[in-house]
Amino acid sequence: MASISDSPLSFSSSSTPCNSRSSVNPSFSTRIFSEVAGDITVVVDEDSFLLHKFPLVARSGKMRKMVRDLKDTSNSMIELRDFPGGSSTFELAMKFCYGINFEITAFNVVALRCAAGYLEMTEDYKEENLILRAENYLDKIVFRSLHNSVQVLCSCETQEMVETFKIPDRCVEAIAMNAYREQLVSNISEELKGRECLDWWIEELSALGIDYYCRVVSAMAKTGVRSESIVASLVDYAKKSLKGIINRNCKEKRDIVEAIVNLLPIDEKGSCSFSFTPLSFLVGLLKVGITIDIKISCRLELERRIGHQLETVSLDDLLIPSVQNEESMYDVDTVHRIVTCFLERIEVEDEECNYDSDSTEQHSSLLKVGRIMDAYLAEIAPDPYLSLNKFTAITEILPEHARIVDDGIYRAIDMYLKAHPLLTEEECKNLCKFINCKKLSQEASNHVAQNDRLPVQMVVRVLYSEQLRLKKTLSGDSEEGLWILSSGVQSRAVSPRDTYASLRRENRELKLEITRMKVRVSDLEKEHMLMKHEMMEKSGNNGGTFLTSLSKGIGRIAIFGGENQRKVNRKSRSVSERKISKNR
Repeated sequence: MASISDSPLSFSSSSTPCNSRSSVNPSFSTRIFSEVAGDITVVVDEDSFLLHKFPLVARSGKMRKMVRDLKDTSNSMIELRDFPGGSSTFELAMKFCYGINFEITAFNVVALRCAAGYLEMTEDYKEENLILRAENYLDKIVFRSLHNSVQVLCSCETQEMVETFKIPDRCVEAIAMNAYREQLVSNISEELKGRECLDWWIEELSALGIDYYCRVVSAMAKTGVRSESIVASLVDYAKKSLKGIINRNCKEKRDIVEAIVNLLPIDEKGSCSFSFTPLSFLVGLLKVGITIDIKISCRLELERRIGHQLETVSLDDLLIPSVQNEESMYDVDTVHRIVTCFLERIEVEDEECNYDSDSTEQHSSLLKVGRIMDAYLAEIAPDPYLSLNKFTAITEILPEHARIVDDGIYRAIDMYLKAHPLLTEEECKNLCKFINCKKLSQEASNHVAQNDRLPVQMVVRVLYSEQLRLKKTLSGDSEEGLWILSSGVQSRAVSPRDTYASLRRENRELKLEITRMKVRVSDLEKEHMLMKHEMMEKSGNNGGTFLTSLSKGIGRIAIFGGENQRKVNRKSRSVSERKISKNR
């Protein structure tokens, strides 16, 4: 006969689950009291347990009531339906009633607590009953460890009665508080610098279901856990939970993406924590969200967050494929909304500065976005299904001062015209009006002059701009360092980068003009030496030869004058020659 222990449970913080389920048979009780036959049969999940009434009714209020209500004393059979944890947990509860030792762990404590609650194993029937034992284990071992709390919370997902005993709430609170304590310790440590300590629990949370995970992250945010740690956890959870093939009808993935978007941290001022949320992560969420058709509010939130970091985006990030049966291969409308969010951010920042500052940072971001959008336009332009309205909308959204040079937008428009040869003359004109001829480089201007796809008016405008530029260069006029827009309004914000680029352009033009002047000076020096040589050779002749040579030299020097000056020189030279001939 097996001995009965006064302390039938032993606490253990071991993470090894009790996976070995005992082989239950009708002679279960004979292993304890072999000489005493069982007097009651309990059926749990089609498994029968032949037990004794006294140990059960001594600790379980529910069993006491069910035994009392039995009408047929000859057939003492009780069936427990929907028992928490199934027959394996019931076996552990019966061992407790019989005083048999077994190990309680983080993997079975939830099932035991629910089973004890189901069986009403309270202190009213026996001191140190199963409910008290399970609660002591939770308080003394589980809730003091973040790792154990996560394990227990994971086991709560399979139990329906856990909310009745508020086990998930207590686990969530324990996880948040332990994470906050880890953060405080890492702040004190100069070597860890607050990061190495946090990585381990980030991976732990990935084992949770999305519902419990949301509760944990929300509790962490309220407790004061760092935003960067929360974002790192969100990134890790998304990578692990969104693996595999994702289709449009995947509700589970849709719920995960929407939940993660709602969990993205917001700072005290109400703006997004941009420095903590990687842009590649936001773009990946948006692309997945578009594929599985997440809620509009979540899509707009992702677009807003991406728009506020648009200057750091790459071209591949903006190439969002169109998943629906639309006209184009790329989702141009989404990119249009993202750029709109970026411009709204620039406008807000300018208003906060009251337009008094140099606005260098804002304008630098605007120039970066201008280059990115030019590359994006060139990438989508060859799409034969891209409508003119969408291409025009994405082309005109940026202000003109977002581009220092218009070579990029000219290249994109030229590629669109090449891919859409059926555009009317008027449509081509409307599209080319976005090109500022004054901001085209020399190479681009030369290409425009030979481009037969462009309207004639466009070519004329470029040639006229080149003529004005050459005239200004020859006359010595210098620009004031500001781009003059085609509308006649100057750019409101000119950064040092913009001014530097303008000065570099002027410097190149001046070097070119200096080279031309050197060539002219060299020609004049040759003419001067020729005149001097002729004068020395013919010094013995009469003055007529000298005047003739002098008039020729004057005619050559007159290249700096106009056409009228050259005519006057030719006329004076002919008069001089006639006088000389008469004297002879």
